[in-house]
Amino acid sequence: LFLFTAIACSFAAFAYAEFASMVPVSGSAYTYSYVAFGEIIAWIIGWALIMEYSVGNITVAISWSDYFTGLLESGGLHLPQWVQMDFLSASRGFDDATALMQGGKEYANLSPALQDAYTAWTTSPVIGSFHFVADLPALLIIVLITALIYRGMKESRNASNIMVVVKLCIVLLVIAVGVFYVDTANWDPFAPNGVTGVLKGVSAVFFAYIGFDAVSTQAGEAINPRKDVPFAIIASLLICTFLYILVSLVLTGMMNYQDFNPLGKYPDAIKAPVAYAFDIAGQGWAGLIITIAATVGLISVLMVMIMGQSRIFLGMSKDGLIPSVFSKINPLSGTPKNNLMILGGFIAVVAAFTPINKLADMTSFGTLFAFTMVCIAVWILRVKQPGLERTFKVPALPVIAVCGIAINTYLMINLSHDAQLLSLGWLAIGVLVYFLYGKRNSKLNKEQQ
Repeated sequence: LFLFTAIACSFAAFAYAEFASMVPVSGSAYTYSYVAFGEIIAWIIGWALIMEYSVGNITVAISWSDYFTGLLESGGLHLPQWVQMDFLSASRGFDDATALMQGGKEYANLSPALQDAYTAWTTSPVIGSFHFVADLPALLIIVLITALIYRGMKESRNASNIMVVVKLCIVLLVIAVGVFYVDTANWDPFAPNGVTGVLKGVSAVFFAYIGFDAVSTQAGEAINPRKDVPFAIIASLLICTFLYILVSLVLTGMMNYQDFNPLGKYPDAIKAPVAYAFDIAGQGWAGLIITIAATVGLISVLMVMIMGQSRIFLGMSKDGLIPSVFSKINPLSGTPKNNLMILGGFIAVVAAFTPINKLADMTSFGTLFAFTMVCIAVWILRVKQPGLERTFKVPALPVIAVCGIAINTYLMINLSHDAQLLSLGWLAIGVLVYFLYGKRNSKLNKEQQ
């Protein structure tokens, strides 16, 4: 699965690398599409990227909250349930639990999720008729990361570099220690549900491959973007794929694949599978270190994604497609100040009060859509402007582009039905916003007039 997804991503990665060598500015697929297609297509792609990064940030923030509260509990500190669950999940869970108990079911026989929701709702502070239930760790981590990025790129870069080193060390620890507890019988059968089963996991795994898109959004910060960004895109894809495959082999060798789900032998394994596998193997010390590292590592993921989204907003604002407030730069830190505060506030509130992380497939849809369009764009621009300076060229471009378009479109079609409908609805709203605001205020349109 990881290998297949990497191959699918590699076609888009080559296209991104060529564009980065030609257009070394922030904005990622939005900027590239603007150059190749023009304004309206670029707007639609930018709008899709907003969805991708927003849902992705919220999903990772909620995941970080789960790791953080689990880490506190391992140290004997238990947070009240109402500060570690979003409002909507608690409200709906309370209603469902109440209905079941009124029908004769006992509280002890409710599912753990319904028990947590019922407890969160009944123990939460009440202001008038409003129950204050919020995932406060998710909210606070977004606020803290936004504040760090606001201080400047140097501080953000240094913090991110430290966290990446920690993550890589832990990944290598997982591989080096876990390999001694691998039981090859757990790999038989190697693909229990066949190729169809493998492909059903693509939408979840694809989430792990959006990093090189984030790399391209930072082109404006690079010292030598025409050279450094293409190299970073290809190198990060290769390194991550290699590590993903090794870790997945170790984990599926340490535990049977059926035990990584709530119905398996270890129902809690789904919450923190890597740490849990080591606990089962009797290596609790490693599980604790992994949990700490995952808590730290997810912060760097959030940092990169928030920076990436703010740079997309910056590019769209400079083109006049969204209000100029998003392109105001802090003269001291060099960061888009208003942009970051609005973005951070929105993500923090949504992460604290809604279960939107269950729609994580929308992130994959936005990514796949952007990948498809970039594969088309790089081909069009090679034909339209063959004389442009390119420090990196996609080899066998027609083949690479066609493969990228076909595979990414196929993967979009195979995402969940809900994700497809919601994503298409989001894009429809984007088209409406463009004609109501973007087209009227765009710099390109004003110049043409």
